[in-house]
Order: sequence, then C-alpha cells, then structure tokens
Amino acid sequence: MKDYFIEHPRFPAHDFWRRFRMRRELFESILNAVVNHDHYFARRLDVAGQQGISPCQKLTFAFCMLANGCSADSTNEYCRLAESTAIENLKHFCKAIEGIYRATYLRNLNREDLKRLLRKADKRGFPGMIGSLDCYHDKSTIVLEAVVSYDTWIWHAFFGTPGSNNDINVLWSSPLLNNVVNGWASEFQYKVNGNRYELGYYLTDGIYPSWSTFVKSFSHPDSAKKKLFLQRQESCKKDVERAFGILQARWAIVRRPTRFWQSEDLHSIMMTCIILHNMIVEDEYI
Repeated sequence: MKDYFIEHPRFPAHDFWRRFRMRRELFESILNAVVNHDHYFARRLDVAGQQGISPCQKLTFAFCMLANGCSADSTNEYCRLAESTAIENLKHFCKAIEGIYRATYLRNLNREDLKRLLRKADKRGFPGMIGSLDCYHDKSTIVLEAVVSYDTWIWHAFFGTPGSNNDINVLWSSPLLNNVVNGWASEFQYKVNGNRYELGYYLTDGIYPSWSTFVKSFSHPDSAKKKLFLQRQESCKKDVERAFGILQARWAIVRRPTRFWQSEDLHSIMMTCIILHNMIVEDEYI
C-alpha cells in the first residue's frame, strides 16, 4: 500500500484524505473488493513486459477524479495514466462500486432501518417521519432527488431528470411513491394530537403538493404554535441540505461541468458518489 501515499505537490496525500475524510482501512477494504470483482484492476505486464501500474494507483486516480473533479489528463504525471486510460479506469471503478455495494448502500428501507429512523424521528418531535426530501439543482444539467435521514444517509436517489424541471416535475417521474401508490408501503402506527396514522411522511419545501405523505412548513405562520412548528420543521429539514453539502464537498465532480460525459456515465458517477458517501457515513457511526 505504500505507493498509494506517494507525495506530490499537486495531490499531496494528506490533502487527499482531508477532502472526503475516508479512513485508510475503508479504502483498503474497497481496494480489495474492487480488485476481486473486476480483473481490470489487477496488476498486469505491459507490452514491454514490465509491471504495469498497481491497483492502488488505479483506485487513487479514480478517487482523485471524483474528489477533485479534475480532468482526465490532469494527474497523468502523478498516477501515470493516459487520458483515455484514465476515463476507462473511472468507468470501470464506478461499475465495480455499483456492482459490489449497490444492494447494501442504495437499498430500500428494511424493517430494522425503519424502526431506527422512527425512534429517532419520535425523539426529534416528528413521529412517523421517514426522512427529508429535496432536489439538488445547483449548476448541473441533471437533477438529483434524494431522501435523507438524520445521519445524512441517502436512502432514495433519483438522478436523470433534465435541470429545466422543478421539484414537482421531478417528483412525477420519480419512483419514490410507487410503493405507496401500489399498496406496498410498510405499515406502522403512530399518534399525533390523539389521531392515529399508518403511513410515514417526508419533510419537504412548500413547493411540493399538499399530500398526506408530505409535511410542509407554513409560508405565513400566524400563531406561536405555527411559528414553533416552522422552526422545528425547518431544523429537521436541513438534514437533506447538509447531505447535499457534504456530497459536493467530498466529491467535487458532482458540481463541475458535465458536458463531457454521456448520460449513462453521469448516472453511474452520481450513484458511485452516493454509495461512497453512505459507506463513509456508516464507517463514522461504527
């Protein structure tokens, strides 16, 4: 592993780790899993019969592109990958991450997950609340819709709607409420003000429809009770905003120009960044 930590003026190792706060043990775990999953990352002999670049170098470059949002040829001197090879390397890395970890780190809520989130929501004063829902637009050409819990874990990610759409248009295309519409949603009971409810809800902005599964803030609170609710709702609603901020800070590629990439590549890159984000969240809580 020592060649992974080679210092370079443009990409010093200490700065690289600080960018997205991943422990070395987690990186090594990802390295082993990716190498075992895709033979592309194994070390091979080149056309001259010499040892090619190591798996560490390949993963380092993939992480550099994701974390720094840099171009394919900007770290050629550091990792010794040609531009075309660097692009191929990143695509293989994203497919490997999705293939290995998608079922775990982009899973739907299971019963244990739901119980944990509901216990935390009840302590925060929102019994029955599943998470915070919002869309990330920024300057990107494609919108990300996400549901985030208190620990910034992203439970739902819908990416692919053109950036000219607003949050409501994205919701119409999203599979978020398919289970509710089809009657497959998890059943649980809770009480609010003496009334019994059986479906969970999401905290949203005022732009979303007035559905029972959305709890929005008051646009013009006219009483102390409504003002208190507005304060608490907006406080919990910031979970999704924090997640978007962390995602941009750790993986600069999601906020950079995207005209170079094909739509399927953009989707794979975004899902990879979300999976890695959730892995780091889990690693921090263990």
